[in-house]
Amino acid sequence: MQKSLRVAAVLLIVMAALVSCSKEKSTEAEDSFSFVVYPGAQYLPHLTEVTKQAHKVLSPGNAEIPPTAIYDSDASVEDVANFYAKSYGYGKVAPDATNNLSAAKPAAYYRNGDLQTDVQGVVSLLQKMKLTTDITRAQGQYKAADIEAKPNRPRVTVQRPYFDVTTSQVVNRTLILMSR
Repeated sequence: MQKSLRVAAVLLIVMAALVSCSKEKSTEAEDSFSFVVYPGAQYLPHLTEVTKQAHKVLSPGNAEIPPTAIYDSDASVEDVANFYAKSYGYGKVAPDATNNLSAAKPAAYYRNGDLQTDVQGVVSLLQKMKLTTDITRAQGQYKAADIEAKPNRPRVTVQRPYFDVTTSQVVNRTLILMSR
């Protein structure tokens, strides 16, 4: 009888340890990628999936795809960038990456770019992915903001307008890309 009590006690201790370890791991996993979605933003599953596929092509030996989510919104780049900068505790978004020639790179800053130039840079990737895209339609300038990641939050890139490689269209909405 005492032997069976000891076995039961040992099993209870082992099970309690396993349960507590599994809870810690799930908490770590939840904390590793938690983010707040901009109010009213719409999830874009097709662009999220294409981005994940691109990661597989660029890093074929890396089995783990970083958590990624893409949304878009009617809100301005400034409104969305300020929302994320404040929610991350960064305060203001700097006017550019130099932060008015400061020695330290800002955690949140604006930048500008050209859609055609950016798409030209990923043509070979699109070909490897067998994604047919009319890159001649990627025309125009955009404004963007980069928000640095926090330990439990993803890096956020905000851009308006953006070129949707799945439809070959310039979309005049604000794209919100979150990725670890």
